[in-house]
Amino acid sequence: MTETLPYAPAPTSPVLAGVPALQPTRLRLEDLHGSLADPVLGSMTLLNEIAGRYPEAVSFAAGRPYEDFYDLGQLHDHLARFTRHLEEDLGHTPEQSRTALFQYGHTKGLLTDLLVRYLAVDEGIAADPDAVVVTTGCQEAMILLLRALRTDERDVVLAPAPTYVGFLGAARLMEMPVRPVREGTGGMDVDDLVTQIREVRAEGLRPRACYVVPDFANPSGLSMSVADRQRLLEVAAAEGVLVIEDNPYSLFGVGTERPPTLKSLDRHQNVVYIGSFAKTAFPGARVGYIVADQPLDAVTREGGGLLADQLAKLKSFLTLNTSTVSQAIIGGRLLEHHHSMAAATRREAQVYARNLRAVLDSLDHHFPGSRSPVTWNVPGGGMFIVLTLPFEADDAMLEYSASRFGVLWTPMRHFYAGAAGSNQIRLSFSVLDPERIRLGIARLASLVHTQITQK
Repeated sequence: MTETLPYAPAPTSPVLAGVPALQPTRLRLEDLHGSLADPVLGSMTLLNEIAGRYPEAVSFAAGRPYEDFYDLGQLHDHLARFTRHLEEDLGHTPEQSRTALFQYGHTKGLLTDLLVRYLAVDEGIAADPDAVVVTTGCQEAMILLLRALRTDERDVVLAPAPTYVGFLGAARLMEMPVRPVREGTGGMDVDDLVTQIREVRAEGLRPRACYVVPDFANPSGLSMSVADRQRLLEVAAAEGVLVIEDNPYSLFGVGTERPPTLKSLDRHQNVVYIGSFAKTAFPGARVGYIVADQPLDAVTREGGGLLADQLAKLKSFLTLNTSTVSQAIIGGRLLEHHHSMAAATRREAQVYARNLRAVLDSLDHHFPGSRSPVTWNVPGGGMFIVLTLPFEADDAMLEYSASRFGVLWTPMRHFYAGAAGSNQIRLSFSVLDPERIRLGIARLASLVHTQITQK
């Protein structure tokens, strides 16, 4: 029996009879935005592709947070806790709570009041809720800020070399050139920052801001001293340059003493503070934030207010608002831990401290003595450590390392925008356990010894 179809194929149009089939439109990469051909934007994709080809390799490449403490039930618990907050603390009716979670939300976010309490408890920052914008991850915070600061081709932003590849990519997308600043053993070299600012101005350019991760920086793992933080703020105020403080790792120090954030020390409203809950809660929420309390002169009727107000305007056309459900889950986590992410992440901090010790012990075991061909820095916390190798450590060497020795790492050249770091690698130890760390370092040692003997 022949089944009757609910529709019949359209007959061939007589108009198209004999006409060659049309070819699909093809675009050239050269006709798209120049950032798409930039190696910086392709670096993370490349690393993911290599990791996907060698799933059994020990991976020191990914900078993801530790995930063994994740529990699906937590998502429901956090959401329920935040809903109780809406109704019991803020006086929402069930209908108002439903609207708050299901509908488009306020552009600046649903979490601004809780974020202000968190910043006061954990970071010593006194922030006005009106100066806070909740963003879709920290990357959106960077995009919004760079878009606001970039007025024409003369604008430049400064950053340590090496620096977080996500910031380099955001600057490339916004067509904001990044002027590198030398990094010493204590993080960004403030003396070189002064030199670079003045050289930029001598070239007829405008230094708009300086990006810095003062605690356990990605990728170097280095931290700035309190004296250097104070000096950086003095330089920024004297030179009229904003400081963009990115602070994802400060809760993960090995010691008990935490240096003050730049924002908490800021007396001239020079610091724009950005962050996220990717490391202290979970990255899948995609909840970040920006504190931009810089007042704006009212040149026009639409002027005035705070920098945060202008960033919210940009956000309203970029992402409208950050997911209200994600914000509610993060808000519930904050409420359950009395607005302290330090309290919420004590177990994770202990894991990172344990893993850092395992990495350093394994490196000492495989590369002992002052004459070792491999050297490394010793960070005081965080998730990263940098090794200097006696050979070039590029993407081809990474592929060789993964295929022949079963160990992955990140070439540091990606964090210099390809301009330096050719024989350095970053090791991220956040998602591993000590046994895998020891295995991975042993495999890395085999790679090093093989390269040395082949010379």
